[in-house]
Amino acid sequence: MTTVTPPAATTSTANRLPAEARPPRRSSMHRRSTPLTIAMLAVLAYFLLPLFWLLIASTKSTQDLFNSFGLWFSHAPQLLSNIKATFTQDDGVFGRWLLNTVLYAGASALGAALLAAAAGYGFAKYRFRGHGAAFNLVLGAIMIPTTALAIPTYLLFAKAGLVNTPWAVILPSLISPFGLYLMRIYAEDAVPDSLVEAARMDGAGELRIFLTIGLRLLAPGLVTVILFTLVATWNNYFLPLIMLNDPDLYPITVGLSRWADQAQNGGAGASSDMLALVVTGSLISIVPLVLAFLMLQRYWQSGLATGGVKQ
Repeated sequence: MTTVTPPAATTSTANRLPAEARPPRRSSMHRRSTPLTIAMLAVLAYFLLPLFWLLIASTKSTQDLFNSFGLWFSHAPQLLSNIKATFTQDDGVFGRWLLNTVLYAGASALGAALLAAAAGYGFAKYRFRGHGAAFNLVLGAIMIPTTALAIPTYLLFAKAGLVNTPWAVILPSLISPFGLYLMRIYAEDAVPDSLVEAARMDGAGELRIFLTIGLRLLAPGLVTVILFTLVATWNNYFLPLIMLNDPDLYPITVGLSRWADQAQNGGAGASSDMLALVVTGSLISIVPLVLAFLMLQRYWQSGLATGGVKQ
């Protein structure tokens, strides 16, 4: 006589199978949300569409900029000739502007990062009279727009005789209240107090502890401040505009603005393709920033995460 196994028995047998033999269940971590995906694609298009337009526009002449579709190439792309004309216009002044911008942004980023790291480490690891008031003052400084300080800064630098020099752009950019705040938060978790105490017991001085231990542990946060300051100084327009009078000292932002004025008003040195040169110069100016971000983004992400998560 044949015995039929009840369905319940079959079910209980399946439940006793090892986890590897069971059919995989869809994890909640891999669920997809159609509205969120659409929103992400919209934000991606919002950020990439201007860059795409800039790339397309850099291949056109001034006439094609107005007579062709903005989001596609013209019948005669001329990117290489536009780049060559950009670097040869006005005796190659664009190359000088590019080098000036690299100098201003690089020196400001490195200096601001080191100052922010030293001050943030001091606020995180030392207690002194007025500690809380001083840090609240830093937080208040974050809320002050830099344009509000431009005119007072100009008056101070005029008294010191530093106007129309590279120092007039570099020195104000060395102060980064946000970088100080970020490094203070990061240093609280990234530099253990036990490690600092052990170094003191071994006879190391405070400066040596900071240089040999603190800076190494603060490296991800340091790169984060470098990236923020690099982008801010590279894109700075108002400060160099009021501080510099010599065209040979201009950064890219002020130099391209000068070319744009010549294209609109037909000033001295203007050519028929001046507007195309402004667009091409704008494309060239963002390439170093994109490369810097691609190289530093892993440190930037880890720098933000470590300081914001309590262990």
